[in-house]
Amino acid sequence: MIVSKFGGSSVANATQIKKVCEIIKSDPRRGVVVVSAPGKDLDNAEKITDHLLNISTEGEHFRFERKNISVAKSKKAVVEKFSTILDDLGLDKNEILESLKKDLEYKDKNIEKRSAFVTSRGEHYNAILIAQYLNKTGKTAEVALPEEFGFFVQGNYLDAKMECETYENIKKIGDGALKIVPGFYGINKDGEVMLFSRGGSDLSAGEIAYGLNASIYENWTDTDGVYEVDPRIIANSKIIPRLTFKEIRLLSSKGFNVFHFDAMMSCKKRKIPINIRNTNKPEEKGTVIINERVPEEGVVGVAKLDNMAYIYLEKDLLGETIGFTADLLKIFEEYNINTYHYPTDKDDIAVLVNQDDLVGCINNLRRDIENVLKPDFMDVVYNLAIITPVGLGLKKNSLPVVDAINILGEHNIAIEFIDQSPSQVCFHIAVHQSVSDEALKLLHKRLLN
Repeated sequence: MIVSKFGGSSVANATQIKKVCEIIKSDPRRGVVVVSAPGKDLDNAEKITDHLLNISTEGEHFRFERKNISVAKSKKAVVEKFSTILDDLGLDKNEILESLKKDLEYKDKNIEKRSAFVTSRGEHYNAILIAQYLNKTGKTAEVALPEEFGFFVQGNYLDAKMECETYENIKKIGDGALKIVPGFYGINKDGEVMLFSRGGSDLSAGEIAYGLNASIYENWTDTDGVYEVDPRIIANSKIIPRLTFKEIRLLSSKGFNVFHFDAMMSCKKRKIPINIRNTNKPEEKGTVIINERVPEEGVVGVAKLDNMAYIYLEKDLLGETIGFTADLLKIFEEYNINTYHYPTDKDDIAVLVNQDDLVGCINNLRRDIENVLKPDFMDVVYNLAIITPVGLGLKKNSLPVVDAINILGEHNIAIEFIDQSPSQVCFHIAVHQSVSDEALKLLHKRLLN
C-alpha cells in the first residue's frame, strides 16, 4: 500500500483537486490519501486555515498579524471558498455548506478547545468533498474521519501527541477500499478535537503510513522535490534524487523546510521511504528519503539559515569551570530562546541564536549573563547567515571543508566562524548576511558542480 498526502497547494481549488484525483486513480496501490485544507490560490489571499484560526480566536489571529480582517469577513471567505470548489466540481453543496456554517458558530469557554475544533474544519470538509468527487468520477472512495475510526491523541488541544492504541485503529482503514482522511487533527478519549502543531497533516500521514507499514509515503506538494540549494537564489539548482533521513534532517534544520519532522521519524522507524513529488508535474520522480544509501558524493545539498546572531563570551579558565556551559544555556532556556550551536574553546564560547528571538529581551539577557557568569568580555554579533553543506560523503573527508575555505578566501568573503558537526556529515560557515547569497553561489559552484 502507498499512503499519499496532498498539501494545501495541491488541493487549493477545483483545478488542483482534479489533478489530485487523477494521480490517485493512476495507481491502485494508493489506498489511503491524507488531505490538507485548501491552500491559497491567489497571492494576496489568506489561507483557509488562517481564516479559521481568526474565527476561533474572535479576530485575534489577524489582529496579531496587523491585518484588518474581521471574523465576519473570515467566515464569508471560508464559506465562499468551499462553495466555489463545490460548484466547480459539480457537487451538491447544500449539505456541506449548512454543516460548515453550523461548525463555524461553535462556541466553548475553553479558547483552545474551540480553536482546535473550528480550525480542523478545513481538512474535515475538504476530505468529504474530495471523496464525493472521486465517486462522481467512477472511483469508489470512502471518507475515514478521525472521530469515526479512532485517531486518538492526547495532550494540548493545539499540540496533540499520538496515543499508542491509535496504531491498531489505523489498521481498520487499510482494508483495501480507498480511504480519504482529513489530516491535522485527532480526537481525545472524550471525543474532543485536538490539533497537531502547524503542518500537522504531514504528521497524520506519517503516522498512518507507520501504522499500516506502507511500502512508501508520498508527500505531494508544489515543488519537484528537495533542491540541492535554494532555487530562489540559484536558478539552475537541481533536485536531489536520494537523501537519507539524517541528511534531510540536517538540511531542514538550516532552512530546508520540507515537512513535519515527526512525520519523518515515524517512517524512519520502519524504514518507509518518503517520496516528495510535485502535484503539477506527476511525471517527475521527485526526491526519495531513505534510511541508508551509498554515499556517491561529498556534498548533496547546501542550506542557508538567515537572520542569525551569536553571543560571544570570554572568561579566564572558562574551559576548566565545570557547569559553565550548562549555566549559560539555562539562562537562554529561561528566556525561551532556542540555541543552534555553541562553538567553544578553553577561554571562550559563542552561542548561536535566531536574531528575532533577541528582540525585546537582549538587554535583560546580557545583564543576567553578566550577573550569573561574570564574563571578562561579552559581545553580540548580529546579521549573520549560516551556510551548511551536507552529505554522507563528508565523513572522514576534509577536502570539501578546505575547498569551501579557499573559495571564500579567494573572493574576500570573511568567515565569522566555521564548525564541523560531530557526525562529520555537515559543517557550518557563518558569514555576514550582506554577502550570504554570493557565498552560497560560490560554495554551490565549488562543492556541487
